[in-house]
Amino acid sequence: MSSWRKAAKANQKTHKERHQPESRKHLGLLEKKKDYKKRAEDYHEKGETLKLLRKRTLDKNPDEFYFHMINSRVKDGVHHEVEKEDEHSPDQIKLMQTQDIKYINMKRTIESRRINRLQSELHMTNIGDSTPNTHNFFVDEGEEKQFDLVKRLDTHLSLLGRKSNRPRMSDLKKINLPEVDDEVLETIKKKKNKTYKEIATRIDREKELTVIQQKMEIKRHLQDRSAKIMKPKRVQRGTKISAPVYKFQFIRKK
Repeated sequence: MSSWRKAAKANQKTHKERHQPESRKHLGLLEKKKDYKKRAEDYHEKGETLKLLRKRTLDKNPDEFYFHMINSRVKDGVHHEVEKEDEHSPDQIKLMQTQDIKYINMKRTIESRRINRLQSELHMTNIGDSTPNTHNFFVDEGEEKQFDLVKRLDTHLSLLGRKSNRPRMSDLKKINLPEVDDEVLETIKKKKNKTYKEIATRIDREKELTVIQQKMEIKRHLQDRSAKIMKPKRVQRGTKISAPVYKFQFIRKK
């Protein structure tokens, strides 16, 4: 019987839907059954979605909280994710992707040794003189106008601003110093300032390399087999100037 039913369907006439008559062509395209099915499916799908959203709204717990509430905002009717600060700077990403930890450690050691060498040459005396300080002198009443700071300290007028290495006049007379013009002093001052700028630049570079090294070490520890089994807890998120902080579980070594 089933084979006869299939044969009977094969001989049936195929009924086709008519097209839009010429007299009604100005009204637009005549909707066919397939168009109606798409429209009906879309309508019912939207209705089910609205019904589900209405149910979720009624069943919603007013004390419910999830972290995406504070990680997203609605501005001018448009939903936006809250932009977080980048954990790595472009230079850090470039170094971590192209170099290994041994190269970073070597460059950081070179910068550190260079900083120590420059600081030992300058002794950083200008920094001590630039910090504010007070030195009170007590004189008798009526002697304020006659008080001479150069005579009291027994030094040269140009050395009053120093806090260290301020020789007395008797010591200066023992030393036969050649005369130095203003041009030479200005050259020495420019050279000293240039050295101080180089020290500041190298200190910043050494700090950045230290942060990159710490980030790469933490990344290597997170890829260990033990860290994958017992996942560490992140205590502090990393930034461009600091590495992330993780708390690893203690593992007793055999």
